[in-house]
Amino acid sequence: MSGPAALPCGAWEAPSEDDFAALAAAAFAELPDQIRAACDGLAIRIADFADDETLDEMGIEDGFELTGLYRGVSLPEKSSMDVAPMPDEVWLYRRPILDEWAARGDVGLGALVAHVLIHEIAHHFGWSDDEIAAVDDWRL
Repeated sequence: MSGPAALPCGAWEAPSEDDFAALAAAAFAELPDQIRAACDGLAIRIADFADDETLDEMGIEDGFELTGLYRGVSLPEKSSMDVAPMPDEVWLYRRPILDEWAARGDVGLGALVAHVLIHEIAHHFGWSDDEIAAVDDWRL
């Protein structure tokens, strides 16, 4: 296996936003068809960090504390009466994910990106953090 998911931490330069997008696309492609279909129109975005407005809105002082975010109206809350809503988005924050990956050293980068992506997609389905934690076998 080659690429970022297969290399040990420290063996190469940090992956770019494009590399992260490729890891996220690969993880998304592995999801069951029915999950992917329910994510129609969901945009997956990559940024180094959440912007200051997002961090302030969430009461987070250190940008390294936020690895991902779902922005939008979850599927259970959607209505056909909604007027031109903003697009649903999953944000993956490259630097905090890389920091966690380097600190852990026990998981591949592709697996960690997939984990964060799936966590945020669960919010798209209306799951709370507590509901996700109840079925999440990662002890991050």
